Amino acid sequence: MPTDPFVAERLEDEPRQEPNLAPGVRVPPARSWWADRPGDLAAGQPTGSFLGSPGPNIGYALTLAARFRDRLQLREHEHADDALAVIAEIAMKRAALFGRAPVVIDVEFAVELLGYQGELSPEAVEWRPHVVRDAAHDYVARRGVVDCVPESVLRMAANELPIHTAAVREALHRALDVRPGPDRAIESS
Repeated sequence: MPTDPFVAERLEDEPRQEPNLAPGVRVPPARSWWADRPGDLAAGQPTGSFLGSPGPNIGYALTLAARFRDRLQLREHEHADDALAVIAEIAMKRAALFGRAPVVIDVEFAVELLGYQGELSPEAVEWRPHVVRDAAHDYVARRGVVDCVPESVLRMAANELPIHTAAVREALHRALDVRPGPDRAIESS
């Protein structure tokens, strides 16, 4: 079997933990890091509404969410692309909060939170299509929905989610009132 030419054949040829330095010479401790490069943010990553959730490989949530396309229970006037955009964005935010790349559990969490695989109250059937409308093509709409989900909810385990879904869905319903555009408003009785 061929071997990589960079793999040592004998144990004594393996890299060592201690560098081969002259006696009495020590490697100095690492210096602290400073944001001094042109693209570095001196004050750290900004936070707030509509700024997103930076994290490692968060775009993978789009691939994971696309796998749920055929399993979504869409209502009248709902589009799969809009639903998947919001689901992926919530999964991205959840994964970024934990400092890791998105996994399928993050997407399942978002699907459950928005009610795309289960029973939905009659009120939610009325307002959910309006909340996620155009989310696939409108960053402000998508971030508005995602920013309504509190970090405390995103940090909880998936089995704790059913207790808090009503409160989060109510917050999403309130988000509909602040979305711009006359076509986004629905009549409330």
